[in-house]
Amino acid sequence: MRALSAALPGWEWLVDPLQYGFLVRAIWVSASAVIAALPGWDWLVEPLQYGFLVRAIWVSAFVGLVCAVLSCYITLKGWSLMGDAISHAVVPGVVIAYALNIPFAIGAFVFGFGATVAIGYIKSRTRLKEDAVIGIVFTGFFAFGLVLVTKIPSNIDLFHILFGNVLGISQQDIIQTLIAGVITLVVILVRRKDLLLFCFDPNHAKAIGLRTQVMYYTLLSVLALTIVAALQTAGIILVISMLVTPGSIGYLLSDRFDHMLIISVASSVFSCVMGTYLSYHFDVSTGGSIVVLLTVLFVLAMIFAPKYGILAQEFRKRSATTLEEDHQKQQVVVDQA
Repeated sequence: MRALSAALPGWEWLVDPLQYGFLVRAIWVSASAVIAALPGWDWLVEPLQYGFLVRAIWVSAFVGLVCAVLSCYITLKGWSLMGDAISHAVVPGVVIAYALNIPFAIGAFVFGFGATVAIGYIKSRTRLKEDAVIGIVFTGFFAFGLVLVTKIPSNIDLFHILFGNVLGISQQDIIQTLIAGVITLVVILVRRKDLLLFCFDPNHAKAIGLRTQVMYYTLLSVLALTIVAALQTAGIILVISMLVTPGSIGYLLSDRFDHMLIISVASSVFSCVMGTYLSYHFDVSTGGSIVVLLTVLFVLAMIFAPKYGILAQEFRKRSATTLEEDHQKQQVVVDQA
């Protein structure tokens, strides 16, 4: 290999200066100066000087990855409202966990999963439809959480619960977020094919022997875990966007699930990282910035998607109309002849 490299034209010209330390240092300094002179370089580098912002960036990116992966399954299953319900239902769990000085992830997961069990029980025991049951359960849990916030003495900031506080995330919260996110990714990786079939066609999944009830509660469990992981980044109000929007973007842009997954992850991680940058430079809410960027990407996909975008549909409609008119004109000419 070395002989082949040495035989390349100009190889020695490139390698020879690297034998001298002062030349390597000079090249490095010159390259650094050129990079630093690039437009926007300071805008990108300045936040990285602060440890809390570096933590916020990589934690947000990790949360965006987890949410994006689950978002594809939630979008296929049509469980957007279920995600909204669980995100609101975790409020009392968070308050109680902080009051008892236990990890907030435990309280949030218990109440989030409890809400899903309550929804399933009420739906099976009454004649109410699922959307009505979801509305009753999540508003009840959320209201109970608000009552606890006002009555239980603690240092909990309601604004941080509702809208997140990733810039002030503690080491303990980071560990809880990582544990919840890793468990979610592992479960989805192990059961990805079964979950995909359950989301796409539950009747077929049941016909081939899959235990759909187990799949139902497995998906709800990872949904609750993902919401727990995203609480510090986006908060209870905005987390639903991180669970729905990335998958919707991928769904608009691709018919294949693997491509949908890649697009979902890319859009979510990009929005999380750039949203954190924007929150620093413009002094705005981090969770709000992330969700605004996700919404902008969704609007662009909705308009410009090559197959399912508004412009593509309008173009196909006009093309079909033009072809129909041409066919009618040709028919008139034939009849006249």
